[in-house]
Amino acid sequence: MQFSLRRLVLYPLAIVRSGALRSSVRKSLHLSPSCRYLFSETGVWEKDYRAETRKKVEEWWKPRIMAQWQKDTQEQDPNKKKFYVLSMFPYPSGRLHMGHVRVYTISDTIGHFQRMRGHKVLNPMGWDAFGLPAENAAIERGLDPEEWTKSNIQSMREQLDSLGLCFNWDREVTTCLPEYYRWTQYLFIKLFEAGLAYQKEAVVNWDPVDQTVLADEQVDENGHSWRSGAVVEQRLLTQWFIKTTNYAKPLLDALADLPEWYGVKAMQANWIGDCTGCYFDFKLKVNGEDTGETLSAYSASPEAVFGAAYVAILPSHRLLHGSSSVRSALQQSFQPGRDSLTEVTALNLFTSQEVPVVISHREAFDASLDTVIGTPSSSEADLGVATSLNLKWTNVLTSHEAGDQTVINSHEFSGLSREKAFELITQKAREQKVGGHLTSSKLRDWLISRQRYWGTPIPLVHCGSCGPVAVPEEELPVILPKLPLLTGKGASPLELAHDWVDCKCPRCGGKARRETDTMDTFVDSAWYYFRYTDSSNTSRPFERHLADSWLPVDVYIGGKEHAVMHLYYARFFSHFCQDQGLVGHREPFKKLLVQGLIKGQTFRRVDSGQYLKREEVNLKEKEPLALDGSRVAVTWEKMSKSKHNGLDPQEVVQQYGVDTVRLYILYAAPPEQDILWNVKTDALPGVLRWQSRLWQLVTKLRSGRQLGDVPDPSRLKKKEQAEALNIWRNKNYAIQEVTSNFTDDFLFNAAIARLMSLSNTLSAATVRVVQHSVEFEEALAALVVMTAPMTPHLSSELWAGLCQVNHPLSDSLRRGGDVLQQPWPAVDPKYLETPEFVDISVLINNKMCGRVTVPLQDSRDPELVQRLVLESPLGQEVLSGRHVKRAILSPRVALINYLLEEDDGAVKPMAEPGSDGFSSDRIRS
Repeated sequence: MQFSLRRLVLYPLAIVRSGALRSSVRKSLHLSPSCRYLFSETGVWEKDYRAETRKKVEEWWKPRIMAQWQKDTQEQDPNKKKFYVLSMFPYPSGRLHMGHVRVYTISDTIGHFQRMRGHKVLNPMGWDAFGLPAENAAIERGLDPEEWTKSNIQSMREQLDSLGLCFNWDREVTTCLPEYYRWTQYLFIKLFEAGLAYQKEAVVNWDPVDQTVLADEQVDENGHSWRSGAVVEQRLLTQWFIKTTNYAKPLLDALADLPEWYGVKAMQANWIGDCTGCYFDFKLKVNGEDTGETLSAYSASPEAVFGAAYVAILPSHRLLHGSSSVRSALQQSFQPGRDSLTEVTALNLFTSQEVPVVISHREAFDASLDTVIGTPSSSEADLGVATSLNLKWTNVLTSHEAGDQTVINSHEFSGLSREKAFELITQKAREQKVGGHLTSSKLRDWLISRQRYWGTPIPLVHCGSCGPVAVPEEELPVILPKLPLLTGKGASPLELAHDWVDCKCPRCGGKARRETDTMDTFVDSAWYYFRYTDSSNTSRPFERHLADSWLPVDVYIGGKEHAVMHLYYARFFSHFCQDQGLVGHREPFKKLLVQGLIKGQTFRRVDSGQYLKREEVNLKEKEPLALDGSRVAVTWEKMSKSKHNGLDPQEVVQQYGVDTVRLYILYAAPPEQDILWNVKTDALPGVLRWQSRLWQLVTKLRSGRQLGDVPDPSRLKKKEQAEALNIWRNKNYAIQEVTSNFTDDFLFNAAIARLMSLSNTLSAATVRVVQHSVEFEEALAALVVMTAPMTPHLSSELWAGLCQVNHPLSDSLRRGGDVLQQPWPAVDPKYLETPEFVDISVLINNKMCGRVTVPLQDSRDPELVQRLVLESPLGQEVLSGRHVKRAILSPRVALINYLLEEDDGAVKPMAEPGSDGFSSDRIRS
């Protein structure tokens, strides 16, 4: 007897499992007796969810889910509300690590969730593909860094696909491709034309190993390079800077309009500093002759600038050590160990006053400044310097009996209060483009020059007649030339490309030389979120209407280590692009979701600090020892091959499955906290058990509907109706809580805990409630839909099984389509009209003892919950007569934990460990 697949789907499971027919089915499908079935493929539903079933589920659904995502996102309704979820793009090292898996699992989950809520979703991916690692790898291996980088991208792309991650690959960007860095160069020229990109000699941080300049942010507190670890040297070089200090005050003020970013807002504010001063521009003179050089000097009291007595520079200032025309005059006047009055003077372009240049010492300076304006009226320190050098100045501040001060002898600003003069003087200086931009004394401009090959070429040429000239827009991109061999030694590698370096000046046509420094890779990543909105545009970096339609990014996900540099530069570029009319908003990111590290256990010799492999340590003794008997320190650290605590994501996925790894990552800790990866802990076994319980629930419904009776809710007795009502309440409460967890605070671990609780409620349902109630069916359907963003493959198969259940009662199962195409469940309006209750899990000394139902409105009040639990039958049974040391009400899940005195003895759990859905009964918050 032969059966078609179409007919097979119609056979009840009980019949298919009968002996003769089962044998015929196997023969017709060419299945061996030991083979596991996949319902979507065969129409045969397996009773249990085993490892081989899981593997077949993921193999079947992975390509289908990814293809459907691409189809759906390309056909999105433009009238839908947008949602832009962005995860920080990776450097293409060639191998993913577990940190990558975590950040992209989070963005994938949010993307699916928001799509199910009816949004048009943008979840793009690209590659931060320039930088030192590729260049160093090319030098070590004698390879072309472009070939190395492209090979790594291909490898990592395949790894991302193997994880089933649904990105908008049609918007992929790669920063090392000319079609991308053409527009990085375009934006640099816009900065140059706006006076925000400039070149000057500066004492810079030089990495002797990587042979390149480092920004201050790339040097640690011990003076070591952030990448190579080498002790950083100080060198005087001519470098390119971006004047981010001009945007310091707007960037600081805009933080107030953003939601809290897990402490990142405070880090940004601290990095910027208090913007209470500004720079003014000066022209330098020697013996009254204009040298053509300009100098910017910081004033802590701009309102007193008309009372300036001098401009002070440090002995280490570039003017004393570089190629400046005033170098000789300054050196002749310099007297080590004391303030030195020089023959050089500085003409303030705002006040038109000329003051002497003084070589002073660090005590007279604040923070990282090397040039300041001395105003004796506002500073005792400045008064001391001016007095010691017998300098003249004008008093510009007068005090009143009330304690306030007025500005005098300051042209049209005289008579104003000090506060008003501060505002108007800085405003007018900005209008005249001679300074006035409020900034802090600690913030410095962004040094972007790098003396390496593998980076975006700076699109400028140096002409003997015209100076630095921008490459015309129509000649962009300035393509990086091919070099036969990189050595990593000597000056900038681009200087070796003579045919490329020698060129004509775009302005006068004379001989010129291209700039041979390349840009810091942070420039590439400072605007990539714009390019994703219009990644194929060949005439502009992006169209404004497309950027405005998608931005700001709704959720930006990445590591907290980027809280200062990358986020600061990205915010700066967004502010600048708005001023240029390129976009309509200033801030690029609405919410920031920082992720913690995934740490592995390390074993290190106490005597030498050497890291050991786990198999090199004896863990059976009371104290961990190396095999030779020496003491070993056991800690948790960021995963690294050198520390022997790394994990290959592909090996982990091969062993446990994509959905299991996703659930573990989302459940083990809130996103911003570190995860201590240990497969023997409760989290991994807990999520494995839960997946099996979900499968068993679908099996339960399918089996219940195959018992012969047609479902009839009117056949439920009063007790069964009450049970169904409780399921209905639990379903609506779960929808309410999980939706909040997904939208408000991204507490996926709390969402999973709530879904586990709902699955426990459904697991306890009686046979007649399963068979005849619409409440069980709808709750199970909602449960599967809500797990789908986190476990897309398993949920897709569960949904396929649900949609083929006999005699469905709810519209949900008749709707059609895969689970990720279903709308997100909504709370029933009747539920919102009735008093709400919640089951509080009660733990004693971290052990689950049962649940107590309390009004939802009381569930957040610790004292009230404690009283209600103590007054309940459960509380009377397990807490009566015991001394409670402390009671902890979880702020994130419905759980209270009573900590008793140790001599109270062990408390026997009333439920099987793990049955409450909190995995080994451990609190998760």
